[in-house]
Amino acid sequence: MPIRPTNLKRLLGDLFPSVIRFSRTHPLAMLVAPAAENNKHYILEVLRARGFGARPGFALELASGSGQHVTLFASDLPHVLWQPSDIDSACLASISAYVKSSGLQNLLPPLRLDVLQPLQEWPGGPWPQSCDLVLCINLMHISPFTCTQGLFKAARDLLKPSALLVTYGPYAINGTITPQSNVNFDASLRRSNPDWGLRDVATLKELAKENHLEFLEMVHMPANNKCLVFRMQ
Repeated sequence: MPIRPTNLKRLLGDLFPSVIRFSRTHPLAMLVAPAAENNKHYILEVLRARGFGARPGFALELASGSGQHVTLFASDLPHVLWQPSDIDSACLASISAYVKSSGLQNLLPPLRLDVLQPLQEWPGGPWPQSCDLVLCINLMHISPFTCTQGLFKAARDLLKPSALLVTYGPYAINGTITPQSNVNFDASLRRSNPDWGLRDVATLKELAKENHLEFLEMVHMPANNKCLVFRMQ
């Protein structure tokens, strides 16, 4: 998943010092993002509350970042086969370290996936209508809008009928960003790259409709974030 023009390490280092660090256990590979440690259990509960994981399934996480989320989800939802992915080399190395350290049989090695590429060019297929869940955490606001469009197009092609797309992050609602900390965050992102910034839920609903996805709900989360839940029609 592209984070252009800088990679994740430079982005986090420039905008948010000390947001991400190397684990002492795997100092050359395993990244630890405090935000991921703080939110991963809340996101897991969103999935559980919608019945995901109660039966066997296949889940693809796009832009897996450090790998902390998918490792927890695979551990706590063992009936699901989890496929992490990213485009950043440091993130792919980190995810690989988490996969190896976890020893989980339902957690696959990461794939380098780019939502700006056609699905037929992705490795690891066949992909069409293969997923019971597509999950994307904290990606849309730190990538160009073309990546958000690519995410919804990919979900359209990847999801089985009635399967879920779940996204997490900070969002604008009907043109308004709240609270002030999110306003400041949006401004800092746009100063770094004018193509970045908080996406409006209304825009995402329209993208969903264009790609045969039904908007189900917005779940309010800690730290002024939200989970958006969509279902393939």
